[in-house]
Amino acid sequence: MARQGFRWLRRTGAVTAVAVVAATALAGTGAAASDEENLQQFGLESVQWAPCPDAVFVNDPQADRTRFGCATYKVPIDYRKPGTGSVEIALLRRLADDPARRIGSMFINPGGPGGSGYLGPIRADRRYGAEVLKRFDIVGFDPRGVARSSPLRCFSTAEDAEKVFSRQPSVPFTTQEVRDAVQAGKDYSAACAKNAGPLLRHMSTKDVVRDLDVLRQAVGDEKLTFVGFSYGTLIGSTYANMFPKRTRAIVIDGNVDPELRTGDGLESDRQRAEGFELALDGFLKRCTAAGPKCAFSEGDTRKKFDALRTRLQREPITLPTGAKLTLSAFTSNVSSAMYGAANFAPLAVALQQAYTAMTPADAGIMIESAPAGPSDFLTRNNPQGKRDALADTPYTADDSFYGVNCIDKPYLRLSAAYPVIAKIWEKQFPTFGRFQAFDAVPCASWPGGSDRYAGPWHKKTANPIVVIGNYYDPATPYAFSQRMAKQLGSARLVSVDSFGHAILGRSKCADDITTAYLSELKAPADGIICQPNAQPFA
Repeated sequence: MARQGFRWLRRTGAVTAVAVVAATALAGTGAAASDEENLQQFGLESVQWAPCPDAVFVNDPQADRTRFGCATYKVPIDYRKPGTGSVEIALLRRLADDPARRIGSMFINPGGPGGSGYLGPIRADRRYGAEVLKRFDIVGFDPRGVARSSPLRCFSTAEDAEKVFSRQPSVPFTTQEVRDAVQAGKDYSAACAKNAGPLLRHMSTKDVVRDLDVLRQAVGDEKLTFVGFSYGTLIGSTYANMFPKRTRAIVIDGNVDPELRTGDGLESDRQRAEGFELALDGFLKRCTAAGPKCAFSEGDTRKKFDALRTRLQREPITLPTGAKLTLSAFTSNVSSAMYGAANFAPLAVALQQAYTAMTPADAGIMIESAPAGPSDFLTRNNPQGKRDALADTPYTADDSFYGVNCIDKPYLRLSAAYPVIAKIWEKQFPTFGRFQAFDAVPCASWPGGSDRYAGPWHKKTANPIVVIGNYYDPATPYAFSQRMAKQLGSARLVSVDSFGHAILGRSKCADDITTAYLSELKAPADGIICQPNAQPFA
């Protein structure tokens, strides 16, 4: 086994698991790029912008439609064999408010992988300062395989997809659930091998970055200005190292650890589980300190939360709404709540109602400040809910999340190892360890191969890259942002004493720093600590 394949074993002390995984190897190897690739031949034609369709503005009816343009742009499926086919990248542009002072285009990516950035420019005023809006055309795009950009689809019908997804609870716990989840992961991979086509092998971040460089040329920019969130930080950092001389300004918010993510997928996921646990612990402590402002604060919040999780491992809880709360729905919705502090108050109400339903005799009276009425916060989008699909209903989603992750992140190629890993991680991280371990099961048998960029990460850029990290970020722990800043050849770390995943648009301090950097190339001093606009339960 590759040396890094034992990292999770060493850190967890899971010596007994060696027998299970010793015969396996990490998937793929990433070759380091040496010189900047010459992609000029692919970006010779300019993007042809046209009015956007009405559907784009359905959620923003007051938007000035004359400010926006939409387009598609063809790029090769395989840059090494450009004659084998192409994919279309969907783009949406918001024109600069002050054309006379326009600097160029600013590309944005919201994360994922699989996140659609297409509509991002329509809502740009919610995240970027006025000076940025004045001086840049904001360009959103769906990366290859995502949504409107030649979506990667592993199924022909929604019914076929549901036969797989219905056997993938987010937290498989019983013996049967575990067995079903492992087999479903294999069936998912088999469906992709059968239906996804040649794009399946060309979904890496390395290819997304090549696309981005082509798009940079096609909009007429000499160098790239880019803002990326979450997985988008890997796009930004990869671009800065594949094309350092073509990099103008990059802001990355809610960072991955690029060396770890592309070197050891399992250990990266294990540390993500730890990040969610740290955020949850912070939420429970803030709830206790908030007193009546937090509906779950009565008694010992940690003991109450753990009691809920333990009960759900045995059986569901019937809520005041009449819905059955399952372990998978509970874990999924608590994890989602950690993405933003605005979720904390409604989460607290839902937790208290679930606890009262579980222990009606001794749970005490609901805190008076809690909003009245039963909450469905913990049962929204229940991953085990009934979702019957009619026969022959077209499959309209895409499978880009695994399409990217299973190529970019090296995983153990043995499905049977993941239940063992889940048990080990669950002991370390009782709420999110099992949840995170089963997330990667399809990658154990994924057919897409590997063509990832795995470094070096220390290439010098003309201007320092601005790296922003929240102290209590669940999905990309603060330690990841610290490591990102250290690994990059030139970077400035901005820390924010905040909960939630990424922060731009929710911290005036971080927003002002970003605006000055993007518009004037004024890099911040390293080590600045910002505050969010609002703290939980304020």
